[in-house]
Amino acid sequence: MFTIKSTAFKDGETIPKKFTCDGQDYSPELSWENVPAGTKSFALICEDPDAPGGTFIHWVIYDIPANVTKLAENVKKVGLVDNKIKQGINDFGRIGYGGPCPPRGHKPHRYIFKLYALDIETLGLNSGATAEQVEAKAKGHILGEARITGLYGR
Repeated sequence: MFTIKSTAFKDGETIPKKFTCDGQDYSPELSWENVPAGTKSFALICEDPDAPGGTFIHWVIYDIPANVTKLAENVKKVGLVDNKIKQGINDFGRIGYGGPCPPRGHKPHRYIFKLYALDIETLGLNSGATAEQVEAKAKGHILGEARITGLYGR
């Protein structure tokens, strides 16, 4: 089974402060295994479905080559990582990862990291794409999806 995990938190558990707006705002380390046969690239979207204004996008990263099975902690907040991996714009209006930052007093929000295994090498998008654009280009090319969910409240 295609799975994703993190050394920072377990599925369904609290995301440490270091990976939030209350800490260093680092992206967590993520790794995956049991990749579907025929995978040529990956795309990852992190979203908060509990945000007051509707689903809030925290990270969009795509055109991850098929031979990559891990994203290190604190991926640089630049459009192009390692001259190949592209990052999109989050709902904070910035490129790269923007950590959990729910309104104070809310119950903990869910942060879902969705990793798509794709049968194409590139989505054909420039850096700075939105989650909506990535999902539209990925449609019809998804071989599998792995998820990990972290919680965070303030």
